[in-house]
Amino acid sequence: MKEQGQKLLFLITFSLFTFSFAQVKVSGKVMFRNKGIGDVNVSIKNSYDGATTDANGNFTFETSEKGDKILTFTHPKYIDVEKPVTIENENVSVNAELKEQINEIDAVVVSAGSIEASDKKRATALLTPIDIYTTAGADGQISSALNYLPGVQKVGETEGLFIRGGTGTESKIFMDGSLINNYFSNSVPGIAGRDRFNTSLFKGNIFSSGGYSALYGQALSGALMLESVDLPDQSSYDFGISPIFLSAGFQKLSEDKNHSYGATLGYSLLSVMQKVFNFNTDFIDAPQGLNGDFNFRIKTKSGGFFKYYGMYDSNKMGVRGESLEPEYDFALVRLKGKNTYHNLSFKQKFGKYLLNAGTSYSYNKSDLNFSTETNDLESDKTQLLTDGNYINFKAVLERKINKISALRGGFELNNTDEKLHFDQVNKHYQDLISSVFVETDLGFSNQLSAKIGVRGENSSFLNKSNIAPRVALAYRLAKDWTTSIAYGLFYQNPESKYINGPSNLDFQKSQHYIFQLQRSTEGRSLRLEAFYKKYDQLIKTFNVTPNNEQNQQVLTALNNDGYGYAKGAELFWRDKKTFENIDYWISYSFLDSKRDFMNYPVSLKPNFASEHTLSAVAKRFIPEWKLGVNLSYTYAKGRPYYDIATKDVNGQIVNFTRNEGRLKDYNALNISFNYLPNLGKKDAKAFTVFVLSISNILGSKNVYGYNFSVDGSRSSAVVPPVNTFVFVGAFISFGVDRTQDAINNNL
Repeated sequence: MKEQGQKLLFLITFSLFTFSFAQVKVSGKVMFRNKGIGDVNVSIKNSYDGATTDANGNFTFETSEKGDKILTFTHPKYIDVEKPVTIENENVSVNAELKEQINEIDAVVVSAGSIEASDKKRATALLTPIDIYTTAGADGQISSALNYLPGVQKVGETEGLFIRGGTGTESKIFMDGSLINNYFSNSVPGIAGRDRFNTSLFKGNIFSSGGYSALYGQALSGALMLESVDLPDQSSYDFGISPIFLSAGFQKLSEDKNHSYGATLGYSLLSVMQKVFNFNTDFIDAPQGLNGDFNFRIKTKSGGFFKYYGMYDSNKMGVRGESLEPEYDFALVRLKGKNTYHNLSFKQKFGKYLLNAGTSYSYNKSDLNFSTETNDLESDKTQLLTDGNYINFKAVLERKINKISALRGGFELNNTDEKLHFDQVNKHYQDLISSVFVETDLGFSNQLSAKIGVRGENSSFLNKSNIAPRVALAYRLAKDWTTSIAYGLFYQNPESKYINGPSNLDFQKSQHYIFQLQRSTEGRSLRLEAFYKKYDQLIKTFNVTPNNEQNQQVLTALNNDGYGYAKGAELFWRDKKTFENIDYWISYSFLDSKRDFMNYPVSLKPNFASEHTLSAVAKRFIPEWKLGVNLSYTYAKGRPYYDIATKDVNGQIVNFTRNEGRLKDYNALNISFNYLPNLGKKDAKAFTVFVLSISNILGSKNVYGYNFSVDGSRSSAVVPPVNTFVFVGAFISFGVDRTQDAINNNL
């Protein structure tokens, strides 16, 4: 036995010696752009022999494999490389140069001037529908929530997105690629119209405060691109109730989950709240509205997608204010408004090509009646009646070049037909804007990308055309740091309300220069952006006095001699990670802007532009209580105001500033509570939210501007309809339980 053990030991020792003698060392270095790469897996194909490179890209391992073999080099961020190698009895040295693996996740994306909230950008998504609903002071409106982002001015007396020194009409809103004409409800002077569209209709958005894509046009300042929801997860029924409104709706999903349809109906009336709160505005007719919509969505067998959305909206109100003219006691204005909108879109892949096509139609009617009241007797009414028909059609064809590069192009038609009647003035404005565009996304590497596009437009009314080039570059400075620059030329037709007759006018024009620095990590986002905008060919207007008995002054477009600039810097910080169950963001905007346009006598700071704007939003969700507590605060430096009058100097009519000053600084602190109780059976598919929202909880007496008498000797402040407003409501859904979604989106 002892002898056998010795033989066995000798055999094992000899085998180990032989095995050791047969081992060959394989070594080398793996590089990318002459720099060593760590964590690259190097191995002999179809064997277990291999190693991982160190921080400098070096590797070494031993193998007993012999003959012609394949050495593989793999890393998630680089393209796999295979190299043939012959292994005999001598050590082998093999070096490899890798190429970057370009993919949609790691590639840097051009983002100068834009903020995206969509399925593709969940990591840094901003202003998703749940964000909007839970932002105190936003009232569930997309446009109001955007006021808490950098670049957007808080202008309370009129609707619209006032972006980086631009007017509210210099920004445009799109739904599934098609232009939305009259996004806001009709209103009276001094009171802003509200969003006509329900926030829950949209699943994502891209908000561009400058340098936006060549696919969109006719906006000097910015664009908001809204993407409607696809098929619902399942059928549901929804109800909403509050002292202000009642609403009900449903969504029906087919059993094969390939199509759905739904509708909603809502009615609002403010008269109950008038009895509870001390309103600044004397509503002789309480604001009320009726709205309804219908939608269907169809997924075809070939993978195409049809979406239709149609809505009807009507509203009316009446306002009485003290007259600034001594011969009258009060000035009255009454409104009746109607609007309908239809949007049909289609998306389909054809091999390597993707077609997006859509069309929209809207009709809007605004009937304003002005009168005065003296000793309880009302004067004859003066009517301002406008109605318009708007048709938009757009088609975009896109082809992917590689994973992060694409080429797209298409055309757009936008037809306007408007009629206006005011006193003795009647006009009919018609215009067809035809546009073509081409744009490419170029991904040179995961660190460098570009977006280059050009858009051409022709206006039948102006009988002129334009060419607008746009370019943007993005570069990754480090793992979490990126920088972007953008330049673009943008055109927009003069507003039709200033065109009272044949005019030799041209497109208004702006140029955008944008620089952005951004850092994004899990749960945190920091954006710094600087911009410069140059305006040319802005509309200048003047007052003429026609020879008629009323001596009525008529505002008439004169020329395109207006000009201006806007420059500034912005900061945005959002943090969902530092504090448990707390999401907060802070935005600051500095704006330096001047314009000589409209009836301005000289270049002035616009009365809608605030030099400093600061916003802070904080949200705390308490899971065990199913309670969300939301705060928001906005500060804006007081805007300038002007009383611009007209006088005749030596037979010439000139404008001059008669009264001017600066408004008090704007301040508003808002708070809201969202409570999600358990109603009904534990396993019931139901979702309920109780909402309590208090706007301007500290009761700050903000002023939006001033109105002046004809001679300029008297004035009245333009103020919010109410200083502090309280909203209480309940929203109930049956058929689908979104409780966990609501909780998770708030964490």
